[in-house]
Amino acid sequence: MAAVSNVTEIIFLGFSQNWRMQKIISVVFLLMYVAILLGNGLIVVTVVASKRLASPMYFFLSYLSFVEICYCSVTVPRLIIHSFTERKAITLKGCITQIFFFHFFGGTEIFLLTVMAYDRYVAICKPLHYMTIMNRRVCGLLMGAAWGGGLLHSSGQTFLIFQLPFCGPNIIDHYFCDIHPVLKLASSDTFFIGLLMIANGGFISVISFTVLLASYVIILYSLRAQTSECRRKALSTCASHIAVVGLFFIPCSFVYMRPSVTLPVDKIVAVFYSVITPLLNPIIYSFRNAEVKNAMRKLMERKRIR
Repeated sequence: MAAVSNVTEIIFLGFSQNWRMQKIISVVFLLMYVAILLGNGLIVVTVVASKRLASPMYFFLSYLSFVEICYCSVTVPRLIIHSFTERKAITLKGCITQIFFFHFFGGTEIFLLTVMAYDRYVAICKPLHYMTIMNRRVCGLLMGAAWGGGLLHSSGQTFLIFQLPFCGPNIIDHYFCDIHPVLKLASSDTFFIGLLMIANGGFISVISFTVLLASYVIILYSLRAQTSECRRKALSTCASHIAVVGLFFIPCSFVYMRPSVTLPVDKIVAVFYSVITPLLNPIIYSFRNAEVKNAMRKLMERKRIR
């Protein structure tokens, strides 16, 4: 049962109270958001439209790009709009809804990165059985498991938030609603609920990171018996994946695997896993990939002919 709350809206302090600085911030984030939409959207369209990109790796990559678009769209548009308004407010229900979708897409991305690591493990360590193991049905089940894991994670976090009463202050030093800033506003002891939230996020992060680490260790170990050309290609692919994992997991671990306290640096750290990672993913995963670049080129040529 949800707790009774007198607070009906939450006020954000954002990055700055300086009106001129807010305009600069809005332009910067608007440019990054447009780049995220174009870059990740182009990957989704290219994978869907190209028959050559039919392997499981590109199937998962297209979904990763879609999740990235959704993930940053939970927070960035409101940040841009708030940069032009003096009062940066959101309803309490809207705040909890934002937490739900932020953790839903964030949790889904964590599970999806784990699935992609497993896919690379099968492709490199068991190349002759790759298409048999990673058939369409298995890929669909793994993708469904990633969405389901994200849903379970965000539902747990949202359910715990609903148990808290909010009767006092309603101002948070952040640019979107997240667990630690909102817990700080609660009018009751949040120690136990904070531990449950850390356990929820920490369990997912530890399990996923362990699977990721194990996959890449096994991959690197198996490369000893490969030719130099095979090693080069495999290392190039794995390096891209490890870069994304590092960009996403390190900031997330800093924020969500610690006691329920808020720090001034949290806003900057949040930009890394909610904006910078979606911005760099197309470059790291796709624009360095010859197959993807060729497919994009052919897609553009097809559009010109029409």
